[in-house]
Amino acid sequence: MKDFISLHDTTAEEVEALLKLALKLKDENKKGIEHHILKGKSLGMIFTKSSTRTRVSFEVGMTQLGGYPLFLSSNDIQLGRGETIYDTAKVLERFLDGIMIRTFAHQDVLDLAEYANIPVINALTDLLHPCQVLADLQTIYEHKGKLEGLKFAYIGDGNNMAHSIMYGCAKAGLDCAIAVPKAYSCDAEVVENAKDDFKKSGRTLILTEDPVEAIKGADVVYTDTWVSMGMEEEKEERRKVFMPYQVNKELFSHAKDDAIFMHCLPAYRGFEVTEDVIDGPNSVIFDEAENRLHAQKAVMATLMG
Repeated sequence: MKDFISLHDTTAEEVEALLKLALKLKDENKKGIEHHILKGKSLGMIFTKSSTRTRVSFEVGMTQLGGYPLFLSSNDIQLGRGETIYDTAKVLERFLDGIMIRTFAHQDVLDLAEYANIPVINALTDLLHPCQVLADLQTIYEHKGKLEGLKFAYIGDGNNMAHSIMYGCAKAGLDCAIAVPKAYSCDAEVVENAKDDFKKSGRTLILTEDPVEAIKGADVVYTDTWVSMGMEEEKEERRKVFMPYQVNKELFSHAKDDAIFMHCLPAYRGFEVTEDVIDGPNSVIFDEAENRLHAQKAVMATLMG
């Protein structure tokens, strides 16, 4: 692995190794064991999309590994104000040991990774969110003791989370069911890639418009916001379309009794999920949020260590 752009580009063995390292780093961190894997190294963190969890987890994670995190907002750099991605990549590689980028266009991340001779980490694009799903898989393993053979149900928008969940489930050996409205279905190219991944893994991928079909017998139930950043003007229209996909107590009852509920946050209670589910005994959302720190430390240590 030179970069961490998409779980589709990783092997099952690489995903397993990242998860094992994330679990080890978390355990040792809880025991007060310090790591200096990235001592003397620096990570440039480019944000054109703001985030609570992404910024805090990468900054703290880089610090815990002994390195230096450098926050770069769209107001701090010339990228997007005339300077090309090529020039930005060639300059930053002279200063830094790695680049993390959270942005809108996925092609910008691909271009940055192509031109920079240092590792590039995709911290989110409109197409994919691999760091989140790596943390999700870690959380599932912690609560279920395994990944292979579990059923993962995603209910909601066919967005970057749905895309990366399909890739992640195939690599980690989970069956996956995705329920989204037809007008908001997943990207066609991502679906074809995911189908190939599932053929190789021998697991099952279900794509449906029926949330009950998807959630039936699930070990993991997952949803995401219906209104992603930049789509605020569509809020009322999306609310009408997605309300049948709300994860409420009645829908959740179709999952296994010991199913866990997950959400990448931020959550809008009363929209994609009701309070009795997200704040209920099956919810693991804060364990999931914490694991962003440790999963991303595993990625940084692997790529930059």
